[in-house]
Amino acid sequence: MTDTFLNVGFGNLVSPDRIIAIVVPDSAPIKRLVQEAKDGGNAIDVSCGRKTRSVLITDSGHVIMSAIQVDTLKSRLSGNNVPDDADQ
Repeated sequence: MTDTFLNVGFGNLVSPDRIIAIVVPDSAPIKRLVQEAKDGGNAIDVSCGRKTRSVLITDSGHVIMSAIQVDTLKSRLSGNNVPDDADQ
């Protein structure tokens, strides 16, 4: 269990231990997954009105939509603190 959180943009943090996958939102199956999560009340939109660039899927069934690119989140998970335009 880690004691750090993943910055998913705009001051929002997620526990890396709970993340199952980080995917791009462009494919039809992911769009369907996001819509089903919205309909079921399990969607969390932390993009602050910006374009969704990544979707985080958690072990609790929640779907988190972020304005941060998948590659940036991957770098942050590996320990590299990469700033992103969406954070400002």
